[in-house]
Order: sequence, then structure tokens, then C-alpha cells
Amino acid sequence: MDPLHQFQINPILQIVIAGYDVSFTNSAFFMVVAVALIYALLVFGMSGRALVPGRLQSLAEIFYEFVANMVRDNAGHDARPYFPFVFAIFMFVLFGNLVGMIPFTFTFTSHIIVTFTLAATVFVFVTVLALMKHGLHFFSFFMPHGAPLALAPILIPIEVISYLMRPVSLSIRLFANMMAGHTMLKVFAGFTVMMISGLGAVGFLAGLVPLAINIALTGFEFLVAFLQAYVFSILPCLYIRDALELH
Repeated sequence: MDPLHQFQINPILQIVIAGYDVSFTNSAFFMVVAVALIYALLVFGMSGRALVPGRLQSLAEIFYEFVANMVRDNAGHDARPYFPFVFAIFMFVLFGNLVGMIPFTFTFTSHIIVTFTLAATVFVFVTVLALMKHGLHFFSFFMPHGAPLALAPILIPIEVISYLMRPVSLSIRLFANMMAGHTMLKVFAGFTVMMISGLGAVGFLAGLVPLAINIALTGFEFLVAFLQAYVFSILPCLYIRDALELH
């Protein structure tokens, strides 16, 4: 009945190398499951390349077009070479969120270490991209164009802190939403079970209220799963645009 028990990481295959625990855990297992599902959707869905697409091909094309439009609209046409990077992030986060909605699975996107690693990857990628494209001119990004030079001692530290906080805000948003949503689902599910099993016929009728709430929350969680994948992908698009255009 502990609502936080679902977030516990347990080793599946115990592995210790040079004194370091690198065990294969339930979190790693469901990451593999998410990647396998993405691979199966894209490879098998597009293997036929039918003129009239079937269900899998339609779904694969929808995801492809959705992310392609997102990159084009938010990062610009110059960002097209970086579409695979954004697409991989979107699919990994989305399938991680959706797999976690299945009973007895594990939501690896509810752990800050996973979301921060993804956000840090985006941060490093965008920073390296900006340095490769603009060189030392990249550091002009921290001094807003047209701002008085006298305000530089104030503006530059603010801009630097804001830039360094990008991976923090990006990771916390996803982790917090997934953990809060799954915790709420578990709490209302516990209320439903206790009321139905403990109070007889009256409890059964009373338990229909939290059951209805739980059904509504489940639908809402599916929406949140998609929205969080969208937000986690659209922000890198904006960061890539900043890196390419420095504004």
C-alpha cells in the first residue's frame, strides 16, 4: 500500500566490478523494453512502406511528422540535421512514460538521475554545437544585444545562471510530474481497495467514487505522459535555435 514503493530500484542481475555496483536493475530493464518497443515500431512499421499505410506504419509516420514539424517550427530549417537527436529524445521519454502506465512495470522517467542525465546530454550537446558554430563569439550570448554596457556586471551573471539552470529545470519538470501523478494514482487505488473490501455493500458503493477518480486520473496521466515528452523535446529545439542563432 506504500505509494512510494513503486519507485524503488531493485537489482535483477547483481554485477560488481572493481568494488562498484553496476547491477542490471528494473529501471535499466524497462529502458531496454522502451528502446525495443521504439525499434519494433519504427523498423516493422516502416518495413512494408505501403502506399496505403497500415496501423503501425501510420503510427510511425505520425510520430515522425510530429517531431519533424516541431523541429522545423521551433528550431528553424537550419536545425534539420539535428532532427534525429530530438526524435530520439521524444520517443525515449514518451515510451518510458507510457510503459510506466502498465501495471507491474517501472517508470524510469520518475527518477531524477534518469531525467537529469537526459537533460545534461541535451545541455552538453547544445553547448558544444554553439561553440563549434560560433567559437568564442558564443559567449556574447550572455550579454543581451542592445543592453547598456554598464549593466554587464548584473546581466552577465544572471544570464549565466539562467543558462546553467536549463538541465535542472528540464529534468525536475519531467521527474516531478511523473512521480506526483503515479503517487496520486497509487493513493486513490489504495482508497478504492480499502473501502470496497472493508465496509461491505456500503463500502462497495462508496468505493465507486475513488474508483471513478482513479479512472479519470489514469486518462489524465496518459495525457501528461505525452505532454511531458512534448515539453522535454520542444525545449531542446529552442535551445538548438539559440545555439545556431545566438539569441
